[in-house]
Amino acid sequence: MTGNRLPIATAANTAIAGALGLIDDLAEADPNAAKGLRGHLGALRRGTLTTGAAKLIGISLSSAATAAIIARARRRTRGSAAAAIVVDTVLIAGMTNLVNLFDLRPGRALKVGALLALPLGAEAFPLAGAGGAVASEDLRGGSMAGDAGANALGAAIGCTWAMAMPLPVRAAAAVGVTALTVASERISFSRVIAGTPILDRIDRLGTARVAPIASHD
Repeated sequence: MTGNRLPIATAANTAIAGALGLIDDLAEADPNAAKGLRGHLGALRRGTLTTGAAKLIGISLSSAATAAIIARARRRTRGSAAAAIVVDTVLIAGMTNLVNLFDLRPGRALKVGALLALPLGAEAFPLAGAGGAVASEDLRGGSMAGDAGANALGAAIGCTWAMAMPLPVRAAAAVGVTALTVASERISFSRVIAGTPILDRIDRLGTARVAPIASHD
């Protein structure tokens, strides 16, 4: 796909996701703060704008703008463009959040990001380079991606999927990402991984043996 706006849109969306994640990272930790999608939306309905809700709104708007630019670059008809924008908005925003949901153990967000990038083939090379640059420190537990890094990685992957994959594949991915996000409200991914031998081995591969951290989302 061509278009000078696409790399700029992808970079801007990734930067916005990372910046919003950084704000969430730096927010004061409060054990009584709202957690999860349901908690942040509930707080918003009560008139309280949490950093998590602000991130949700910002990422959704940024994803929608990026999806519109991608649809315009494809030069679709008005009807098909509208459908593509909806699908790509859900896909980009969903992947931005999904990678962050797994950032509870050193290296886990990078491994999930690598799995999501696999179907992209050569399109994933820039993502692989960026991930490889921080993989060693993350796997050793010296630092973790945090909301800033995980959100940025997820946003970059989501944008690349939106640009590289056909609409039916993107639609299926958007449904899958949404289902996982909804499931995360009731199911602990860490418990599922720990209780599944092959997933647990992959999760521990190359990482420091530290306990999963509690998410403030």
